[in-house]
Amino acid sequence: MIVRGRIVGVGVAALLAAGCGAEAEPVAVPPPAPVAADVVAASSGGACRLLDFGVIEQHAGVRFDVAAASETGDSHTCVVRAGQAALPELTLTVTETSIDAATFTAEVVPGKAAKVSGLGQRAYRRTASAKGALGPVAEVGWLATEGRLATLRYATPQDTDTADAENLTEALITLAKQLDTRAI
Repeated sequence: MIVRGRIVGVGVAALLAAGCGAEAEPVAVPPPAPVAADVVAASSGGACRLLDFGVIEQHAGVRFDVAAASETGDSHTCVVRAGQAALPELTLTVTETSIDAATFTAEVVPGKAAKVSGLGQRAYRRTASAKGALGPVAEVGWLATEGRLATLRYATPQDTDTADAENLTEALITLAKQLDTRAI
């Protein structure tokens, strides 16, 4: 009986040694799928804190997903784009100012701009013509009640119709009315 136990023990040890002696080949595991994170524009800081990709899409009809902020002196800027595409591009600029409504109208409002009611102390809208690789540009500018000068500028791709850009000014006015420029 002791001999039989030793033989079984030796057999088990031989099997274990044979299985452990050879290294197993690595198993190919596919890499995990990239995780898509829905980042908010506000995470870029600066003037981007005033923007929300979903709200922009609701008004302008384009889903932006990249935002970048910049700050120079009293001016805060946010540029939003859709992925790697250069256009369309929406730019928000907010600058602290001490100008009054009369000065805004006389010195800031561009020629051929239309007056906008119900936005800040004074406001305008305009559509600039296509130029080079850039399509028409829709722009809304306003003197906010809290001493801030703000501009929303929507640059379109070259093949955009001027009437479509003009319609965008209405969307920009609605978007501008939702922005609290004091939050910068």
